[in-house]
Amino acid sequence: MSAIKSIAVLGAGSYGTALAVLLAKNGNQTRLWARDAQQVAQMQQDRANQHYLPDIPFPDNLELTDSIETALDAVDAVLISVPSHAFGACLELAKPYLNEQSRLIWASKGLDPETGDLLGSVLQANLGFELPHAILSGPTFAKEMAKGMPTAITLASKNKKLRKQFAKALHNDRFRVYLSKDIVGVQIGGAVKNVIAIGAGIADGLGFGANARTALITRGLAEMMRLGKAMGGKRNTFTGMAGMGDLVLTCTDNQSRNRRFGMALGQGKARADIEAQIGQVVEGVRNAKEVKMLSERVGVEMPICDVVYKIIYQNLDAKQAAHELLTRDLKRES
Repeated sequence: MSAIKSIAVLGAGSYGTALAVLLAKNGNQTRLWARDAQQVAQMQQDRANQHYLPDIPFPDNLELTDSIETALDAVDAVLISVPSHAFGACLELAKPYLNEQSRLIWASKGLDPETGDLLGSVLQANLGFELPHAILSGPTFAKEMAKGMPTAITLASKNKKLRKQFAKALHNDRFRVYLSKDIVGVQIGGAVKNVIAIGAGIADGLGFGANARTALITRGLAEMMRLGKAMGGKRNTFTGMAGMGDLVLTCTDNQSRNRRFGMALGQGKARADIEAQIGQVVEGVRNAKEVKMLSERVGVEMPICDVVYKIIYQNLDAKQAAHELLTRDLKRES
């Protein structure tokens, strides 16, 4: 398996763009793909993605294209960074240009919207063949990463060579990559943290304060670990960057769309109005339904995720939801 020197990034949202900028700045020949030809033309004109990452200039070695064939032509690796609900469709577009020797990494956080399955399962089902693959996840706000602010992340793969080679493509003195074999646990962490972040936002929107937020984060981590363990994930994953690290970041900083969405719900605003105001995909909205499907299928109790689901999809009043959580039967912490 040769070194990775050229990479196609599929998805030109804020996170995909930030990853493409990082990879190009590290000296990799990088192509950034988006389906929208008008968006690509505007980025080519601006040499920036002014819609998602304003005032972050593109390096000279970052190419832009709306052609999936051009994007994937003779590259060493493919990095998918589209919203999780679009992951399967993106794979279908890429499939004719992939084979068993292709190397694929995804940075999408979430589960399959129809089944609640892990995206790794979607990968295998859609492609119909095995290829070296990995997942990239952790506490990374796109704007900070694109600006070169210090960041750490987890890269998980069962393929040792792919882990090391793609980590080398990403790593620099401001971007640290931690390696893992736990591809299942990293996927669970990336999906559940979005739902818990909405819950933490709701609590803050209700004015419940720091004590409640901390309790939600702590018990949210416990829910994440229970589901992860049931799926075969490793405990260390959930106390690391892709678990606790991403959870704390997403629950406590207003750069998080999930947290901002939850805060607005707690303040009594309508879901459609909140999503329109945020103007980007709020992954936790779909993740709430996906996590519920998965947790029920494997028989794992997740009370925080459950009330977030009820608030979003069953119009449960946020104060009533808090009452449900606080009046549950007493239990041991562990």
